[in-house]
Amino acid sequence: MNNSEQFLSPRMGRVEQIHFVGIGGAGMCGIAEVLHNQGYRITGSDLGESGTVQRLRSLGIQVYIGHRLENIKGADVVVRSSAVDFNNPEIVAARELMIPVIPRA
Repeated sequence: MNNSEQFLSPRMGRVEQIHFVGIGGAGMCGIAEVLHNQGYRITGSDLGESGTVQRLRSLGIQVYIGHRLENIKGADVVVRSSAVDFNNPEIVAARELMIPVIPRA
């Protein structure tokens, strides 16, 4: 299996953009960075600015501050931190749009 066949979504075909809700967390930022280095388009959101958020941005990863449904635009998959509630607006919007939501753990 080559990199372009790694992740397939029955709804969308090949996954290109992955959005991380809670991207500033210790586990989430590492996963996001690895996938970014593998060529996936990564976006994410977090509650506030941090050194981690700044570092991800320096790599070219778009990080939004605050959780809004607009943040998931273009996402093929949404990854949810275990610290994020199911009633988070990005999680609710993803489910309504039938975008797969997967837990980090």
